[in-house]
Amino acid sequence: MNKEFLKKIFFKSLTGFLSLALAILLFFCVQRLDQLRQTFRWLLGVLTPFIYGGGMAYLLKTPCGFLERRIEAALPEKHKKWAVVLSVSAVLLLSALVIYLLMSMVIPEIGNSIMTLAVVVPPKAEEFARWVVAHLEGNEVLQNYVNNAFVSMENWLMNWLNTDLLSTVQGMMGGAFTAVSSVFTVVKNIVLGIIICIYLLTGRKKFAKHCKALVYAVFKPERADALLKECAFIDSTFVGFFGGKILDSAIVGLICYVFCAVMAVAAGFQNAVLISVIIGVTNVIPYFGPFIGAVPAALLILISSPRNCLIFLIFIVVLQQFDGNILGPKLLAGSVGLTGFWVLFAITLFQGMFGFVGILVGVPVFAVIYDLVRRWIVAGLKKHDRLDMLQ
Repeated sequence: MNKEFLKKIFFKSLTGFLSLALAILLFFCVQRLDQLRQTFRWLLGVLTPFIYGGGMAYLLKTPCGFLERRIEAALPEKHKKWAVVLSVSAVLLLSALVIYLLMSMVIPEIGNSIMTLAVVVPPKAEEFARWVVAHLEGNEVLQNYVNNAFVSMENWLMNWLNTDLLSTVQGMMGGAFTAVSSVFTVVKNIVLGIIICIYLLTGRKKFAKHCKALVYAVFKPERADALLKECAFIDSTFVGFFGGKILDSAIVGLICYVFCAVMAVAAGFQNAVLISVIIGVTNVIPYFGPFIGAVPAALLILISSPRNCLIFLIFIVVLQQFDGNILGPKLLAGSVGLTGFWVLFAITLFQGMFGFVGILVGVPVFAVIYDLVRRWIVAGLKKHDRLDMLQ
């Protein structure tokens, strides 16, 4: 009895001590918030190559595993150990080839678009000014407003060219060393990220085995099983979402390219490749992606032909309906399990918290949270014998 009493006192004292220590730690964190932010940024900068490498490895692990199984089945028994190396090499080469093809198609198109803008915009602006003056003939008040607006715009442009642009160029020239240093840092992080990606892909089975052993060493068998099951669900959710979304965006970009290529012959559409890449890449962003990509693409077409711009916008609306109601659900079926309301809520919430990264990962992260809450509710209802409320 005395021993039980001492044990009870010990645990109560330990609980009080830990609560006090946690309160002191929280107070210290609040008082040193700026220093913690600086430390976090420094740590994030140090770990940037590992973040790049981990992200690349996670995106490539599914195709790498697919190729590894095919290569391992085709190799004789004594050479099966080379399946991992060959699959990783093949995936990296294919990824580099895809990036090279996209860049080789997009960069010349961007240059051509800039040249087209430089040639087309001034005559279009003069034509618009003449059109405005012609339609306002006889209305001196509106003509004065328009003329003043044109004069103000011209003065602002000349002032920007002579002051802001010149000072920006001078600043760029003066900060050339900083710019070169920043570029070198980015290149260094990408190169290190690729090396880390190779290590992670080649040793992914060993890393997974070590992590599994660590989980079973720390937790009881039933808790370890539940934790690993939850990790498997999270992995399948993310892989299913990103894999399906990338395939969906590739199909949408291809459909857009076919349409633009046909319209280039029929109606003189320009920049078919650039527009298709913009539509395909922005389609990776859930919900808002098609509209984000449609804006710059429509502006490129509007410069040369307002009629073609209207046709393109109608096509984008039809394409978005097809993707949102038929293609997307077909490819993403079962990967997130969220309704349109919760998808919109997840994007809005995580975009406000984490910016562009939140837009990309918000939906699968919220899908995991949603599933955890759903299972918690089901367990509570089952405990109270009220599963009938789910019907």
